[in-house]
Amino acid sequence: MSPRSPGSSSRRRGATPHRRSHRLDWTLLDRWLDRLVILAVITALLVGGSALIVSLVL
Repeated sequence: MSPRSPGSSSRRRGATPHRRSHRLDWTLLDRWLDRLVILAVITALLVGGSALIVSLVL
């Protein structure tokens, strides 16, 4: 039997639970920005390379 009285709340007592902070996770944002920049550079290289080939052929 629990030593708590019947009217007490059923919340767990003891150590304070660790909450996730609602701050922005900069590492996650940084990874997504890195992927976006890589995608933009690859797209620019492909478009530039194909434009160079087309201008040399024509």
